[in-house]
Amino acid sequence: METIVKNPKDYKDQKDQNQDPNSKIPIRPIPYLPHTNQDRKEILDFLGVKSVDDLLKSVPKELRNFELNIPRGKSEIEIIEEFLKLSSKNISLNKQISFCGGGVYHRFIPSVVGEVISKGDFYTAYTPYQPEVSQGTLQAIYEFQTLICNLTGMDAANASVYDGATAVIEAALMACRITKKKKILLAKNINPEAIAVCKTYAWGANLELVFVDFKNGVVDLNQLKKLIDDQTACLVISYPNFAGCIEPVFEIAEIIHKSGALLISSVDLINLSILKSPKDLGIDIAIGDGQSLGNFPNYGGPHVGFISCLKDFTRQLPGRIVGLTKDIEGKRAFTLTLQTREQHIRREHATSNICTNQSLNALAVLVYLTYMGPYGLKGIAEISLNRAHYLAKELEKISFKGGKKCSLAFSTPFFSEFVLEIPISASEFISKLLDINILPGLDLNGIDGYKTNQVLIAVTEMNNMEQINCFVDSIKKIFS
Repeated sequence: METIVKNPKDYKDQKDQNQDPNSKIPIRPIPYLPHTNQDRKEILDFLGVKSVDDLLKSVPKELRNFELNIPRGKSEIEIIEEFLKLSSKNISLNKQISFCGGGVYHRFIPSVVGEVISKGDFYTAYTPYQPEVSQGTLQAIYEFQTLICNLTGMDAANASVYDGATAVIEAALMACRITKKKKILLAKNINPEAIAVCKTYAWGANLELVFVDFKNGVVDLNQLKKLIDDQTACLVISYPNFAGCIEPVFEIAEIIHKSGALLISSVDLINLSILKSPKDLGIDIAIGDGQSLGNFPNYGGPHVGFISCLKDFTRQLPGRIVGLTKDIEGKRAFTLTLQTREQHIRREHATSNICTNQSLNALAVLVYLTYMGPYGLKGIAEISLNRAHYLAKELEKISFKGGKKCSLAFSTPFFSEFVLEIPISASEFISKLLDINILPGLDLNGIDGYKTNQVLIAVTEMNNMEQINCFVDSIKKIFS
């Protein structure tokens, strides 16, 4: 086998920071690129130029003659060491008590999920483009779509989109196409990341974004009635919302539909095992993020978004849809259908520029839901609900120094997430608890509509009673 370093002398100009001053043997970094100076000379000779400068002479000098101040290149060994040092600073959620939520949740993932999605057939497969490709992959997507529809009550679902935030804007764009209107109402109490994505998309698509305030944790119905008009395409809410509160969806749907607009709601699939389905509540398009179903938090991604809708709107669904049909022998077969993406014949008339789907993450959701089943899913939701309400009651009993107490920011019913208002700043509260490896929740300071002394706390089945009581006792010990 030919050695990577063809001529060690070619690297004599490289200064090695790892050189041992007591050693006579130079320590040279193993290069990423195996090209020696001789290799480069042969390439330049082949191209008929004398130097790299000659090769780049068509580029203006002012664009070539500048200092990048790039540090010395590192070898693969050095890079690995650097990343290991950085990763050692991470603290696993399994070594901390975490009550963080806000769209990304620490939930139990059965071992069967990892076993299935790590199979080479799934793990290395690329996103399907051809209608007939890989029946196994297509069937998995079809079953994913089916379970999404079962939980949301909707008639159709797509193969997935990037995450919950992109699902929000894709659903809003979908509503704009259906209604042929350009005004989008967004509840301020949806996930702030989704709001940021919507602002970016709306600017590019020349759409009007109007924000609806919230009162006592839920959409302000009086303001909503004033803001909605005959130019409104849709309203986007969350059920439950970012603050964990349960919106009066029936009333909202009635107001929205009177104006001819559509109601879009981001939903939590686990909570839907207990709560009424979006279809029963009058929601037209149900969307969300499937991270909490078989996918680790993963430092914020990759996750998987989903979009489901009523039958009348199916042709406006973005991305891919897998359908069930029969082959020429009459056997059951799966195929991509309604491919209204820009990469096919639709081009500028495509329903979406999202040209992929999160197949592997969607598969994790499918395996998780299949394994849990309706009773397992309901059990997890009930545990989260009951423990969250227990924790909220215990926190309300705590008196801080000076006699001031914690309180819930909103009296509206909540599911498994709630906003706690504390007598000190949220940053101080979180900082002191982090010192003892407790992640008490998300600091809401800086998010429109919330206060500097409010913390969003989430409870899942991973928070056992020992952790919850430890959390409460630690707050008493530090702040009382």
